[in-house]
Formats: sequence, C-alpha cells, structure tokens
Amino acid sequence: MTDVQQNGAQQASAEQTSARPVLVVDFGAQYAQLIARRVREASVYSEIVPFSVTAAEIREKNPLGIVLSGGPSSVYAEGAPAFDAEIFDLGVPVLGICYGFQVMATALGGEVAHTGAREYGSTPVNVTDAGNVLLAGQPHDQTVWMSHGDSVSQAPEGFSVLASTVSTPVAAFANDERRLYGVQWHPEVKHSEHGQQVLENFLHRAAGIPADWNSGNVITEQVERIRAQVGTGKVICGLSGGVDSAVAAAIVHKAVGDQLVCVFVDHGLLRQDERRQVEEDYVKATGVRLVTVDAREQFLDALAGVSDPEQKRKIIGREFIRTFENAAEALVLEAKAEGGEMIKFLVQGTLYPDVVESGGGSGTANIKSHHNVGGLPEDLQFDLVEPLRTLFKDEVRAIGTELGLPREIVGRQPFPGPGLGIRIVGEVNWERLELLREADAIVRAELTAAGLDDEIWQCPVVLLADVRSVGVQGDGRTYGHPIVLRPVSSEDAMTADWTRLPYDLLAKISNRITNEVDGVNRVVLDVTSKPPGTIEWE
Repeated sequence: MTDVQQNGAQQASAEQTSARPVLVVDFGAQYAQLIARRVREASVYSEIVPFSVTAAEIREKNPLGIVLSGGPSSVYAEGAPAFDAEIFDLGVPVLGICYGFQVMATALGGEVAHTGAREYGSTPVNVTDAGNVLLAGQPHDQTVWMSHGDSVSQAPEGFSVLASTVSTPVAAFANDERRLYGVQWHPEVKHSEHGQQVLENFLHRAAGIPADWNSGNVITEQVERIRAQVGTGKVICGLSGGVDSAVAAAIVHKAVGDQLVCVFVDHGLLRQDERRQVEEDYVKATGVRLVTVDAREQFLDALAGVSDPEQKRKIIGREFIRTFENAAEALVLEAKAEGGEMIKFLVQGTLYPDVVESGGGSGTANIKSHHNVGGLPEDLQFDLVEPLRTLFKDEVRAIGTELGLPREIVGRQPFPGPGLGIRIVGEVNWERLELLREADAIVRAELTAAGLDDEIWQCPVVLLADVRSVGVQGDGRTYGHPIVLRPVSSEDAMTADWTRLPYDLLAKISNRITNEVDGVNRVVLDVTSKPPGTIEWE
C-alpha cells in the first residue's frame, strides 16, 4: 500500500464527517467507485451521488469539487442520464470524465457528435496545452484509456482545447475562469499513464483542495461520533476474525472501552489458526472483552448430507443467527442481572461499497438483514453502530494498522462469511474440512514467503470433494481429490483477473500439497477472469 493509500480513510455523509466532500456524480459508470477511491488516495474526502442530484442538493452539501463520471449511454440517446445544468453555475470546480465530459460540453453550448470513429482501450493522445493547470507537468505524447463512441467535436465558448487524438479533436478542455475541466479518457484507471496526476492537478491545483484528509482524522472523528451515539450504553459486536469486523470493533473499543463485548462464533468452517488469532492476538492488541461460542458440532450436524451450495449458505446463515441470538440473549440477561446498562447497540462492519451498491446512504435505526452479520432478523432490536460505513477495504486496512491490530488480521485476504463451507464442492464434513485447512495453510504460507500477500486480492483454495482423479504416489495407484488454486487480482472484487503467479512458486505449492496432505493427488490452477467466472466457486 502506498503512503497516499495509507492516508485514505473517510466518512460518507455530512452527519458522519466534518470534512467537506468532493462529490463523484455517478452516471451508471463501472468506475464510479474507483474514481471516489482515487480522490481519496489524493488525501481528499469523497462521496458518490446519483446523476439525479439537483443544484439545490449540491449547494446544501457544500462540496469542494465535483467529478462527473463516465457512463454507458450516449448523451443524445432516449432515456440517457440527465444532469441539472445549474450545477455548473454554482462556482464549484468541476471535472468531467468521458460521459461526464460530454454532458458538460452539451450543457455549456459545445457539440457532441457520433462520428463513427470509436476509441476503446489504450489510445495515444497528444497534449497540445501542457501549460494548463489540468495537464501541467505531463508529456505531450502519452497513452490513455478510452471507452467512447461519441466525441466532443466543438468545445463550449470560453473553453481551451488541451488535447486531441487521431479520431477525437477535443479530447480535453478547460475554462480556468469558471474552474470547469474535462477529459474524454479515464484518468482513474491505471492504464492511463498519468491519470492520477490529472485528478490531483484538478483537486489540488485547479480546485485548491489541500491534501489533509487521512486515517488519523477518521479515527478521531469516529471515536467522537460513537461516544455521542452510545453514551453509557453497552455494545455488542459479532467478531468474525475478518478485517472489517476486527477494525470496526477496535474503533468502537477505542471509543467506549469495556462497554463493548465481542462474540466470536467458531462454526468449524474457519481456516487454520484463525480462532487462536482472534482469542489471543486480537484480544492482546485491543484489550476487548471476548465471548467465544464453540458451535462446531451444531454446524456440522446441520450440514450433514447437504451438497447444494445455496442450501449450504442458507443453513450456515440460519445457524449463525441462532447462535448469535442465543449469545446476545445471554449477555442481555447478564447485564440485567447486574443492574447495569442494557445492551442497546450492535456493531457492523458495513463498508462504503455495501452502502453504494444497496442504494443507501444513511443508517437505519433497527438491525436489518445484512451479509456482515449473516443476515440477522428484523426483530433483533439493536441500534446500529457502523464506523466503517464510508470506507473502502484498503482504507479499513490502513486504519487497522494505525490502531495497532496484528498484521495477521489487518492483512488477511477477504474470506466468505460461510467460510470453508463454500470452498468444499460437495458435502461438508470434518475430514474434508481438515484436508482443506491443511492445503489452504500451505498456500497462504508459501504466498507469504514469496512476498506476494500484497500483490493479490485473494487466493481461494477449493476442494473438489465430489471429484476424484487417478494418481501415482509411492509407486502405487491413488484415487484422490483435486485441489483448485484461485489466485485473483482486483481492486474492489467487482471485477477480477487471475494472478500470474511464478511457475516455480506454483510448482512448490503443488509439491507440498500432494506430499503433505493425505487424500490429495492433484493441484490445478483456475485461470478464469471475473466475469465470466466469480471469485468463489460456490
């Protein structure tokens, strides 16, 4: 993680942060969240708002700047996302990207034409005015990432053309007096060689926004907000051992101390050594009170004979709800017997992508079904405490590091709520779980030894329990299970590509698994991107 990323951490509404935002207007782009992240990597707080936002709503939010995202539509198509043109008259600096660039051009009197000369992917661009603040310090010839069919054929009056391509005469423009800027390409993607510099030039030089938003600010603001919300009340947190719940609980504990109690459910579907990490390393680092519920037998009994992945998910979710409810009820009765404050609040590790993708923007008074706590029922009456509600995953890791959480927890790869139960293709039983745990531990150890933990998003290890293959081990014929390696690279898990691991490393992992894990005689590599495949197999 870069130093700039270490500073990335944020709040997503005026009620949760004192920082004035840069608003990213989403026109249906696949990259809207990525733009918001890139802004934060420049140490500037950002929020995502829909294209239907009005000038009055913008004025109320009092943003430091606005970025208009790309989108799949043509500005002239019927039903294309519209935009309140009065926003351009608010005096707020605006940067238009791709579709947002064309929206700005048409709204301000420029022309957009369907020339038939489409540009997709890596495209050479010629910067004709490198003296303008937006493209200052950039080479005249560079490669950018394009994705458009329509083109701006004429810039609005008062705008200077800054760049062009062979097919696009107006690839970037600027009006310094009004602080309005636009580029046809996507500066937010890494394929655009100087893309982050474009965004930072807009933020820091054109809009004059200081690079002063960082993880320390977020922790301080969240601690104050949690104390104001909770008061003297007691708080409960379902701790999974994953990054999100671990960091959420750590922030709440920093705010209210012993008013928080965490519940850790060992359902038997964990990876090797995870229970110890939570019970020893995490508790030692935070001092939090932890209640562990050993429910391994309960979960395995419920999963016996079940192979269908959706049915397995439902069973695991149901059993988790029952276990967590029982633990919560016991803690409530304990608090009542002691005559102290009742447990009124529930911590959830909801992240900003969860909020954006669900179309939400504010909290709810009572707990709703949510994947972070296994789908808790509506009648479980707790008020939500969501300290990570405005953060992306890399920002959560940065905050966890600053709070002093162990590297083994902060650097942990994303792990599905149903655990190893959905990484066994077939029925789940203790023998298969132990086999998969051994193989998974080998893979994780070798990736760490190779220094690749930060190079990949995650590497699910899958046991094909209902498949057997012929092998030869110890001069004898075997009939064992295949293990699938699924290393992927991603920024947000919405899309992913398989990671090209070194051949020598793959060979070492394969040799160790087939030599050390009884019942496995074959290791295979999944080389499917997402889409069409998903990251997990089930």
